[in-house]
Amino acid sequence: MAQSGHTPPRICPNCDGFPAVAITLGGRDRSGARRTITAHCSACHGTGTAARIKRVGVTA
Repeated sequence: MAQSGHTPPRICPNCDGFPAVAITLGGRDRSGARRTITAHCSACHGTGTAARIKRVGVTA
């Protein structure tokens, strides 16, 4: 079976891959639904992945 040659994207360490959440404002609108806002992770900008860091000049 063939294997893919790419590595999976790195999960954002700040949001653990859950980049957007709905936060309730505590009240209800006229139809009875809760009023919510959507907040996005500020580290990954709502993508859920983090860029890989290339280390230059590091030897083991």
